[in-house]
Amino acid sequence: MENTAGGNTQVDDVPPVEGVAGGGTAYGWNDGGFHSNPIRGTVDPTKVPSSELLHVWCMPSTSNVGQQEMPRSLECINLLAARNERESAQIAIRPKVTWGGPGIAGVVQVHCTDLCSSSGGRLVVGESLTLRRVVSMLGVPDALVPLDLPSTQLNLLPGETTAIWVSIDVPAGQPPGQYEGELFITALKADTESSAKCLTKAEKHEIYRALTGCLDAVEHIDIQTQEEVVQRVKMATSDLKRILVSPTFSEYSLENGLVDMMDEDGFTNLSVRLKISVTVWDFTLPTTPSLPAVFGISETVIEDRYGVQHGTDEWYEALDQHFSWLLQYRISPFFCRWADGMRVLAYTSPWSADHPKSDEYYSDPRLAAYAVPYDPVFSSGDSAKDILRKEIETLKTRTHWKKAYFYLWDEPLILEQYDSIRKMSSEIRSYALDARVLTTYYSGPSDAPLAASTFENFIKVPKLLRPHNQIYCTSEWVLGNREDLVKDITAELQPEMGEEWWTYVCLGPTDPHPNWHLGMRGTQHRAVMWRVWKEGGTGFLYWGSNCYEKATVAGAEIRFRRGLPPGDGVLFYPGEVFSSKQLIASVRLERILSGLQDIEYLNLYTSKYGRDQGLALLEKTGVYLGPERYTLDHMPIDLMRAEIFNACRSGH
Repeated sequence: MENTAGGNTQVDDVPPVEGVAGGGTAYGWNDGGFHSNPIRGTVDPTKVPSSELLHVWCMPSTSNVGQQEMPRSLECINLLAARNERESAQIAIRPKVTWGGPGIAGVVQVHCTDLCSSSGGRLVVGESLTLRRVVSMLGVPDALVPLDLPSTQLNLLPGETTAIWVSIDVPAGQPPGQYEGELFITALKADTESSAKCLTKAEKHEIYRALTGCLDAVEHIDIQTQEEVVQRVKMATSDLKRILVSPTFSEYSLENGLVDMMDEDGFTNLSVRLKISVTVWDFTLPTTPSLPAVFGISETVIEDRYGVQHGTDEWYEALDQHFSWLLQYRISPFFCRWADGMRVLAYTSPWSADHPKSDEYYSDPRLAAYAVPYDPVFSSGDSAKDILRKEIETLKTRTHWKKAYFYLWDEPLILEQYDSIRKMSSEIRSYALDARVLTTYYSGPSDAPLAASTFENFIKVPKLLRPHNQIYCTSEWVLGNREDLVKDITAELQPEMGEEWWTYVCLGPTDPHPNWHLGMRGTQHRAVMWRVWKEGGTGFLYWGSNCYEKATVAGAEIRFRRGLPPGDGVLFYPGEVFSSKQLIASVRLERILSGLQDIEYLNLYTSKYGRDQGLALLEKTGVYLGPERYTLDHMPIDLMRAEIFNACRSGH
């Protein structure tokens, strides 16, 4: 497995992490290169260039940078991004020597600047530019823990590589152009933090007075003329500089190993400087994703781990936080809980259809599809039938009704379950004939085969469900490496009657096919969406994004569910596990976002040159040819995106 650390710490009765076993330099074998002259005696990082103490190099977002990743030469980060797109890369840092305190190789500071264009555009640190530390789960780099900005400090461990995930979020209104900025990576003295002296009351008052003056200068800036705004900002900047160079903050000067934030030229002599260049082009990714990607969030996992009771204010707040957070990944979330026999209650809004909050959820342009509950989310005096009828009658009057779907059953296996789907759908359709019902399946009914072969049995399912089902959502596992079978599935459908073909992954398919299990290659994660686009599916479903083992403490260790490949059903983590208040994305979730963005690029290209040319581009660049033939490294991805940029920018 390329760029993945070994050392599986998983308990014995859980399946091994996929793809982690295997050779390569990432397992600590190094037969040369990167030998530096030994530094003798005690190391003072304020007197030695950081490049003599650290290896620093960059890796693409599709690399799994493990703790034993070996150094490469340092090159600048060059990214291409559309507006309303996130692009990411990684910085790896590995100590050459030890200069720190007990148990660590040393402390480094990472400081970022804004990215600026020659025409005055700016991508601001902390808003458009973010840093996250890559933390291993079961020995595989996966969790992305936010770091402070514009400066953050990291402890490096001897003989271990630390990875930082750098993301650039380009706002939809960003002026196109070339944006450039820098990161400064500086080794620090170990005792810097402990040397901070207490402030006297007079010093505190002086700082308070100066900061209040800065706030007064810029507080009502929106009602000033442009000239006044410039003048006020200059005044505030001048005051802030004066505060920062005062004796109070002298310990943070270069002599003590820390950085003077206002004078970046002052510390670049010792720092490792890393240039970041982003080309923002004049194409804006659509706010509403072209492909509805509906992902489940387990409400019961939230209730157990966060200790919130169903229906309380805290419960609504927790669900709202999860919904809003996942929406930024071009994903249309739904909450879910399972009943007997794989019946599922799926709903996007926990509020009733006539509640203003539901309208806010459903009308959000970032939401491509929403699930309407068949059963009430809460029991009440009204009958379930009355509640369902009222919900549908309310939603039918809204313009967002076209986004609605009902997800009633997960992978029905026997005729009795198919009968249940038909019965529920009949009731829904009695209130709205244009309602859409979605069913996931990977086989036909086992107790009454529809055809002689297993695959024939599977592709005849629409005959059983029509007209009670509109979205036929099939497992990618069924296809194996036979992409040609797609046309057999779609030939059975009636798009003129509103029938759609969606797909999903879960337990399978397994290596080497695209999926999101822990330990798979980065391009394998990203390829799930390339596959969807090439096969022509019109939507995608994923069963769960927070389905780890039950725990009743928010900060409890994350355990993947037994019987599932590690990572299956878990795309983000509770922040409390990492001492953070926000949810923690996985590296895999970031690659899902990249794949969904790739779909928008391919759609733009085909809108100009036709689908055949889009397919030819995937093949020509070597990005994706089939479920066992896709790129294993990052270069072809950049080639494909650059080709789309070059071919399409003139028309925008």
